[in-house]
Amino acid sequence: MSTEERSLNFIEQIIEEDLSNGLPADKLRFRFPPEPNGYLHVGHASAICLNFGLGLRYNAPVNLRFDDTNPAKEEQEFVDAIKKDVEWLGYTWAEERYASDYFQELYDWAVEFIKRGVAYVDSQSSEDMAKQKGTPTQPGTNSPNRDRSVQENLDLFEKMRNGEFEEGTYVLRAKIDMASTNMLMRDPIMYRILHKHHHRTGVKWSIYPMYDWAHGESDYIEQISHSLCTLEFLPHRELYDWFLDQIYDNKTTRPKQREFARRNLSHTVVSKRKLMQLVQEKHVTGWDDPRMSTISGMRRRGFTPASIRNFADTIGIAKRQNLIDVSLLEFCLREDLNKTAPRVMAVLDPVKLVITNYPEGKEEWLEAENNPEDESAGFREVPFSRELYIEKEDFMENANNKYFRLTLGKEVRLKNAYIIKGESVVKDVDGNIIEIHATYDPDTRSGSGSEASQRKVKGTLHWVSVPHAVKAEVRIYDRLFTHENPDGDKDVDFKEYINPNSLQVITGYLEPSLKSAESGERFQFQRLGYFCVDKDTNAEQLVFNKTVGLRDTWAKVESKE
Repeated sequence: MSTEERSLNFIEQIIEEDLSNGLPADKLRFRFPPEPNGYLHVGHASAICLNFGLGLRYNAPVNLRFDDTNPAKEEQEFVDAIKKDVEWLGYTWAEERYASDYFQELYDWAVEFIKRGVAYVDSQSSEDMAKQKGTPTQPGTNSPNRDRSVQENLDLFEKMRNGEFEEGTYVLRAKIDMASTNMLMRDPIMYRILHKHHHRTGVKWSIYPMYDWAHGESDYIEQISHSLCTLEFLPHRELYDWFLDQIYDNKTTRPKQREFARRNLSHTVVSKRKLMQLVQEKHVTGWDDPRMSTISGMRRRGFTPASIRNFADTIGIAKRQNLIDVSLLEFCLREDLNKTAPRVMAVLDPVKLVITNYPEGKEEWLEAENNPEDESAGFREVPFSRELYIEKEDFMENANNKYFRLTLGKEVRLKNAYIIKGESVVKDVDGNIIEIHATYDPDTRSGSGSEASQRKVKGTLHWVSVPHAVKAEVRIYDRLFTHENPDGDKDVDFKEYINPNSLQVITGYLEPSLKSAESGERFQFQRLGYFCVDKDTNAEQLVFNKTVGLRDTWAKVESKE
């Protein structure tokens, strides 16, 4: 077996086996079939990368098909958001399709089912149907309506379609086997009545197909060769195949359903229903809140498409469900941003540093490298003056020998600038340091080539010139949940684990090159982390989101616990 063959995931192995058994390569076709009832999340990103990745690997078309069979929950907003997410991840679909494209065809097939005696209209209440279905260990019993005549079924079904009945009064069921060991095969519902406005078909239809009926037949209409879905649909495969058996023409490609495991992400939830709860109950600001596991939330926070694709590739495809530590996703993000994000200077917890021997009123512009990982990124100029901001944690009045930042009587280098020495401090009435005084050595400017500039000191600090500093709102995000698996315990409401400190809003001071930064641009604030310009930015106010720190600080916290 070749190295390439050994590296195939089990889905690719299935495809390779089908090709070797005679499936023509030009018959390969895949699809990504989201329901437009919410925004896509990181779990969907894995499915997107799987289906579109297979399309790229096998040079096969991939459809984007919206499973829009429930107008009670679907909106055009969600359709637009899904398309934006797929495009942002870097993928192009062959055709944009909708289950609603096939409503007439599905209806016509259902009529044929009735005529052939394999579907009937049931008028039992949902409670009676549930009782009559039996249990996993006890067979169900036939509906009293199971043997209605073909003509009566046709008449009732037509009236259902025409909107002559109230919701919940009638359903169309497939006539399969009420004693089947698979509960899904016990006369499943094919259509229910919904008097709702559909985002594409308006009020044309009063009945809508169930997922199990619409999905496989939509795959068949589009001639999808491999219909890939998550493991919870494994019991549905028998029904998927039964429906196909009723309509399959052996001159066409028969879709094959195969299942892969969901990849749940720690410290978040990836259920659209639960994400909807967070939005509706205002635990977050919306579907694109940067704390959300939605693709739009991740994009707003500063994630890159490449980092998400690399994450999906790293975790791969498996047959068993498991919980992926969010730190792996953050690692993929840091790895990408390290190569692409320009370095800039910002101070988020400032204290004033006064260089007492630097001339008052003087300023100079110093050269700073934009990205040491990318030679083509070039250089920029940053202003230097007598008064600077540095981080409070970068100064200690009484420090031991292991403290390598600024303290009294010791030297440190200011990044891209000069070596300074701490001389004294100014305190307020409560004893808090409000100003640090230092002196600088004018011969030590970085890059000047002087002998003094080569002098080694143990600490280097970032800084921002006070008169040139640009104020910005900086949103510091932490994980939305304190528990690694917030919805893992069915007896505890997942919202109990919401992190009350998941957002902190502070004022930061930035170098002036960031004044013209635009929404979506990503930067490394040196020594602090990666940050992204938020869409709330305007001409009066810069707003930055913290994307991720330079290191995994949670690993340290959790190891201590």
